[in-house]
Amino acid sequence: MPINITMPALSPTMEEGNLSKWLVKEGDKVSPGDVIAEIETDKATMEVEAVDEGTVAKLVVPAGTEGVKVNALIAILAGEGEDAGAAAKGGGDAAPAKADAKQDKASISPPVGEMSTKSTEGGAAPPTSQSVAPPSGLPAISPTRGEISQSSGERTFASPNASGTAPPSGLPAISPTRGEISQSSGERTFASPLARRIAKDAGVDVSAVTGTGPHGRVVKADVEAAIAGGGAKAAPAAKAAPAGAAAPAAPAAAPKAMSDEQVLKLFAEGSYELVPHDNMRKTIARRLVEAKTTIPHFYLTLDCELDALLALRTQINAAAPTKKTDKGEAPVYKLSVNDMVIKAMAMALMAVPDANASWTESAMVKHKHADVGVAVSIPGGLITPIIRHADEKTLSTISNEMKDLASRARSRKLKPEEYQGGTTAVSNLGMFGIKDFAAVINPPHATILAVGAGEQRPVVKNGEIKIANIMSVTLSTDHRAVDGALGAELLVAFKRMIENPMGMLV
Repeated sequence: MPINITMPALSPTMEEGNLSKWLVKEGDKVSPGDVIAEIETDKATMEVEAVDEGTVAKLVVPAGTEGVKVNALIAILAGEGEDAGAAAKGGGDAAPAKADAKQDKASISPPVGEMSTKSTEGGAAPPTSQSVAPPSGLPAISPTRGEISQSSGERTFASPNASGTAPPSGLPAISPTRGEISQSSGERTFASPLARRIAKDAGVDVSAVTGTGPHGRVVKADVEAAIAGGGAKAAPAAKAAPAGAAAPAAPAAAPKAMSDEQVLKLFAEGSYELVPHDNMRKTIARRLVEAKTTIPHFYLTLDCELDALLALRTQINAAAPTKKTDKGEAPVYKLSVNDMVIKAMAMALMAVPDANASWTESAMVKHKHADVGVAVSIPGGLITPIIRHADEKTLSTISNEMKDLASRARSRKLKPEEYQGGTTAVSNLGMFGIKDFAAVINPPHATILAVGAGEQRPVVKNGEIKIANIMSVTLSTDHRAVDGALGAELLVAFKRMIENPMGMLV
C-alpha cells in the first residue's frame, strides 16, 4: 500500500514551509533514519528523516517550492515488495502547495536531534509531525491578523477586540493617517488640510467629494465645486432615541488598512522594486502586530555604571586558559559585556521571582529558572536563541554557548527547542551606538530588556562631577503579568548586579 509523505509540522506554530532540497530521487530506497529532505521554516533550515522503509515512488512537490502547507502531500513511498509505478498512481493526489488534507500517516520524523516527547522543566515541548494545539488556557494564535476579500483581493484587519466589535459608541475611530473616513463605506479619503477645513466649515462630507489632485486627493477646488453644486452635504446628527426604543444598530466596522494597490499608487511607476515577503518576514510581522495589539506594554529606564563590570571582564579574560586550534593558541573563553548582561538579567529574575512569569488567560505561569533569549540579527530578520537555566551557568559557559547559538542562527541551523519558549529576552543595540530604545515583548515572555551603548558621561558623586562609563537600559513589561512596582524592583536588581559584578561569580 502506498505511503503518503506529508509536510511535517516542525514547530508548534509552523503553518507552512519551503521544501528547499530533496536529498533523494525517485527510485531510491530509503530506510528509517535516512535524511530525505531539507525544509526551510520561518526560523531555520532543518533536515527531516524517513520513518518507513520503501522506495521513493514519486516526488510530488519539487525542490524549491515555497509555502507548502503543513500536512500537504509532498511525496509517495512504495512499501516493501510494491511496484513503485503503481504506488505513484495509487498514492494521494492533494495539491502540494495549498492542500490542507488531514494527514493519515506521518512518514517524516521530527528533525535530527529532536527533544524527547516528554516535557522537561524549563524546556520547550518538542515539535512533532502532527498539528499542535495550544496548551489548555493559552489563547490560540491567529495565523494572520487580516482577512482576504475573495472579490477584491484586499486585506482587511480585525480589531484587537476578540469579538471583532468596533469601539464603544461615542468613541471616535482613530485613523492611522490624515485621511478622512467615509461613514458609509468605511474607506479612507485623502484630502489636503485646507480642503478638509473648508469642507468642515461648509458642512460638506469630504469623503463624498471626488478628488482631482494627485492620486485622487481631494483639494480646495474640489470642495468649492461640491459646495457650488449643493452636493456632498454631511448627514445630520441622529436624534437621541426615546426611552424604551430599540437599541441602535451596531457601529460601523473599523476602517480598512490601505491595500497594496493604494500604497503603490502613492509612488511613481518605476521608482521602486517589489521584494516579496519570505516566511520569516511574514512571521515577524504577524507576531509583532500580535504583541503590540494584545500585550499592554509599559517601559522603565535606568542608567547603570559599567566601570566595575568592565574592570572585572578584563581580569577574567586575561586569566582565561588557552587551547590549541587550527589557527594557533586561543583562549578557552572571551567574555563580552552582553554575556554579563545575560547573567545579570537571569540573576535579577531569580532575585525577583514574581517577575519571572508568563501571562495566560486562566493562570499566571511562574517559572522556576531563568531562560534568557538573546535577539540575534540574521539575513532577512532576527531570531532569539535561548540560554536555558542562565541563572545556574557560569559566565564562561554562557559566553561559549551564546557564540555557538549565534553562529548556527546566522546559518539557520538552530533546532526549534533552541529558540522557542524562554522566560525573558535581551536585545542589545549598543554595538551600533544606540543610546537607548524600547523593545517589543516576544510572547510568552512578560519582559524584555533593551540595552544601549556604554559611553562616558558626567555623573555627580559626593557633590563632585566625575566621568563614568554609563549604559542605559529599558525594560518593556507586560502590565498584565508585571505591575509597575514589580518591574521597577526587577530593573533595580539588574542594576545592582551590573554595578556589583562580583556577585555573578558566586
